[in-house]
Amino acid sequence: MPTPILMPALSPTMEEGTLAKWNVKEGDKVSSGDVIAEIETDKATMEVEAVDEGTVGKIIVEAGTENVKVNAPIAVLLDDGESAGDIDVSALGNGGGGGDGDASPKTEAPKAESKPAEGAAAPESKAASKSAPAPAQKSNGRILASPLAKRIASQEGVDLSAVSGTGPHGRIVKRDVEKAMKEGTGKAAPAFKPSPASVDSRLYPEDSYTAVKLDGMRKVIAKRLTQSFNQEVPHFPLNIDVELDTLLAARARINATSPKDGDDAFKLSVNDFIIKASAMALKKVPAANATYTDEAILLHKHADIGVAVAIDGGLITPIVWKAEEKGLIQISAEVKDMAGRARQKKLKPEEYQGGTFSVSNLGMFGITSFASIVNQPHGAIMSVGAGEQRAVVRDGEIVVRTMMTVTLTCDHRVVDGAVGAEFLGAFKAFIEEPAAMLL
Repeated sequence: MPTPILMPALSPTMEEGTLAKWNVKEGDKVSSGDVIAEIETDKATMEVEAVDEGTVGKIIVEAGTENVKVNAPIAVLLDDGESAGDIDVSALGNGGGGGDGDASPKTEAPKAESKPAEGAAAPESKAASKSAPAPAQKSNGRILASPLAKRIASQEGVDLSAVSGTGPHGRIVKRDVEKAMKEGTGKAAPAFKPSPASVDSRLYPEDSYTAVKLDGMRKVIAKRLTQSFNQEVPHFPLNIDVELDTLLAARARINATSPKDGDDAFKLSVNDFIIKASAMALKKVPAANATYTDEAILLHKHADIGVAVAIDGGLITPIVWKAEEKGLIQISAEVKDMAGRARQKKLKPEEYQGGTFSVSNLGMFGITSFASIVNQPHGAIMSVGAGEQRAVVRDGEIVVRTMMTVTLTCDHRVVDGAVGAEFLGAFKAFIEEPAAMLL
């Protein structure tokens, strides 16, 4: 009998996603392991592989459809001898459409224009076609556009219906919106108006603000951090100042040994030392490398450090796994690679979910001190401020030193004050004498 292809759960917490692209069409034969589609979540784009072999008999959910529920049928696979007439979409279960969960038959994808017959009127020149973009492709009345393209269009006031899509099946992607903004071809989109229930017009009259509709990532961030801050995690901050002069000198000497170009070239940042020192301090104070659960405290065997990275619409924490076992050059390369892919939403769920500890560094923005919210399920998060020259007392004399303030926010259910203080002491020792990390 026909086999439904279900919307996969790309992570344990995923509930819905966007079916961004089909790599197959009806009638194509597929084998187990073939990449058949791409799925977008709030933070990543992932490839979907076929788990069975057969023929694609029907595509139920079109490319570009948002809010597709996990385990909803998105297509149907046929065995040998079966035909599309054997498919009963209504019998496939909880449907594959958008947020309402009802399965809806696939509408025909726009077909490419055929070449004109001999003697027919010649097509427009390339220059003319560029000056008159094709109308945006639509699916069930909705314009096909990537979530990032929609977010940029909303923020910049671009009307997507006036933008020509160059993505799969005419889908509008980021470069199309940026091109429309540059050329002025996108008309201003109607301003988003939040419901009266969400905005008190007595406090904020309608003409006194511009509303930017919440996207999936911002909703997830708001939900998780509200849960962490107000409901589940009793937290407290601890502050300490560390001296950076020895570390900065060591960093300069190490960077001076780097080849000027080629695959072996590197440039270490202060943050690379901070990640390594955090991992070493967690191994020295294992009670700080812990997670609280309802039945037990998990003491982790490795220091898996989540590094906060700002991306369009929010932030994400790619993880340096087993950071205590890695050298500074490897940590630096991994962070640069994952940060770049995070901004393109190309991280895999296993690269940003989990971990045991978080580091958030706002020093590059000139912030000298701040306290982050604990990123569950981690037991603590360390906020790193800017290094700056300060007047400090050494041996009874006032001298100038490069100082940095760090704040450790602890989940009090698992990291007590004494444990947090012990961790910061170990971290300070590693930062102020980086050679100690070699011992």
